[in-house]
Amino acid sequence: MEEKQKFIFDTDPYLEPYKKAILARHERIEAARKKISVGGKLSDGLNNYLYYGLHKTADGSWIFREWAPNANRIYLIGEFNNWKRTTAYELHPTGKGDWEITLPEMFLRHGELYKLFIEWPGGGGERLPSYVRRVVQDPVTKVFSAQVWEPERKYEWKYGSPGPRKHPLIYECHIGMSSEQEKVAGFDEFRREVLPHIQELGYDTLQIMALQEHPYYGSFGYQVSNFYALSSRFGTPEEFKQLVDEAHSRGIAVVMDIVHSHSVDNEAEGLGRFDGREDLYFYKGPQGRHPAWGSRCFDYGKDETKYFLLSNCKFWMEEYHLDGFRFDGVTSMLYWDHGLGKDFVGYDNYFNSGVDENAVTYLALAALLVKEINPDAITIAEDMSGMAGLAAPYEAGGLGFDFRMAMGVADHWIKWLKEKSDEQWDMGNIWWELTNKRKDEKTISYAECHDQALVGDKTLIFRLMDKEMYTSMNKDSKNLIVDRGIALHKMIRLATLATAGDGYLNFMGNEFGHPEWIDFPREGNGWSYKYARRQWSLCRPDYLRYKYLMNFDRDMIKLFKSEGLLEASPEPVIADEAKKVLIFRRKSFIFAFCFSPSSSYPDYSFPAPEGDWKLVFDSDEKEYDGFSRLREGELHHSDGRMSVYLPSRCVLVFKKIDK
Repeated sequence: MEEKQKFIFDTDPYLEPYKKAILARHERIEAARKKISVGGKLSDGLNNYLYYGLHKTADGSWIFREWAPNANRIYLIGEFNNWKRTTAYELHPTGKGDWEITLPEMFLRHGELYKLFIEWPGGGGERLPSYVRRVVQDPVTKVFSAQVWEPERKYEWKYGSPGPRKHPLIYECHIGMSSEQEKVAGFDEFRREVLPHIQELGYDTLQIMALQEHPYYGSFGYQVSNFYALSSRFGTPEEFKQLVDEAHSRGIAVVMDIVHSHSVDNEAEGLGRFDGREDLYFYKGPQGRHPAWGSRCFDYGKDETKYFLLSNCKFWMEEYHLDGFRFDGVTSMLYWDHGLGKDFVGYDNYFNSGVDENAVTYLALAALLVKEINPDAITIAEDMSGMAGLAAPYEAGGLGFDFRMAMGVADHWIKWLKEKSDEQWDMGNIWWELTNKRKDEKTISYAECHDQALVGDKTLIFRLMDKEMYTSMNKDSKNLIVDRGIALHKMIRLATLATAGDGYLNFMGNEFGHPEWIDFPREGNGWSYKYARRQWSLCRPDYLRYKYLMNFDRDMIKLFKSEGLLEASPEPVIADEAKKVLIFRRKSFIFAFCFSPSSSYPDYSFPAPEGDWKLVFDSDEKEYDGFSRLREGELHHSDGRMSVYLPSRCVLVFKKIDK
């Protein structure tokens, strides 16, 4: 007899009082899925990007379509007609707010710039098409225009998807700031210079920020204007496809940091007052404006908005062969108050009237769609509220995301570093905060991501060393602050990975303790690129200590990858507050952390399964800028307990040896 499907309230008794709300939510999502689906397939009902926008037809002519229900007239204007409104380029209405024009092949050419001029009751203005796929900025006037993009040679894909990522090891990156030079780097340079570095480190998933077009470079890509346009400041669509293809050839999956949580307020570049209406894609009134971000908030309950955003997910996967998405700003989407200044204490927050159920439905549909297009693709939610069910299976009443970001982990490392001396670190509290995850959900842990590197914050390495980084990162320097920083940087990263639920993330350059912060060009810094780059040359010389942090990160990642250590959950052994020792097991491995700033323990005893154990990883090795206080590969025997030399500010990893 087939076992009855269990819901999240069956496995979590704290959710039992919300059973009715969970089932009602599931029914709403299922009804929306059926409404959109064609022939039982959600993806077959989401082809807006194939209908709207500019397309070449089979006979070589052009067809352009736009949705603008409040418009009186729409014209194509551009280089082809001297930016004038002419009857030859006037669209005609086809019903339901749609507009269309068909043009002979000679009327438009690859590379030409164009826009729309939309007239509406009481006004009008130039606009970029809502489904535009290519937008470029004039280097002199800084004005953005759509660009006809129909190269004679289409990119020919050579490699398929690298397969599933049950436990992704993610390298988060920003293409533009990936060069050491003070400039905006491009896809080709990243492919040639950075991709081999990522492969060498052992990361199997590349998460790319700022791919959707955004007017302001300094927004880090989070103020999107053109949702279907690959940011042209990094190169062409063909160059990006080559980057994705080569990543796949190296066994690296490519995940996009997608922004569907809001839209830039701009009218000339974005969707703001597109056809004169405030609420074309957005909520009406104050609910349609984000009070903290100064941006527009999508109306996820509106059919046209759902189709626009869901088709956007399908477009990026189909056009660029992406392997999934990290959805940005999910907390802001889920709650009417965007979670601003809110402490999410108690499950009631997840099911009361403060939740935007339209957004909940949209997110669940997006997660379902991604899996339907590619079952191996992954979805990751950036949510700080901890909404129950967000990353639980859809069949169990969840929203169906594969993973959620364990955002509290990075926050707590900062809290401990800022508020407590080394002697005050609480081993039990560290264990609790690193492992406090819902059993029905998978998580991605990280010690720091791009957020901790931005101006106004500090990276872990800078919190640990501050100004000493400028004078004492030479290998021969003797500096206690730097010694402490090097040791704790390694321990924090390994503790985060070793306790991770199901995956791990590192931001570009942090693997070697990239100095200072990230500050994009802006008026306040004289439009400088000095801090919007990565100083790769620091991690190469033997005489600088950055190289040894990178060696540690590389070998740490490769250990977990080769041994499949994230396949099993960590099990606690000891949290010794007096001696500042934390020991736990994962699979057939023991992780022994000594956070004591001053004491080493020559004969530290702890419970361990009987048998022989080999030291397979030691943060104190010279290869990692340590003091080599142990013998490489030393063996220990356990008869139920095991004794080891445990140096201060060091982590040792032992593997059980089968005879």
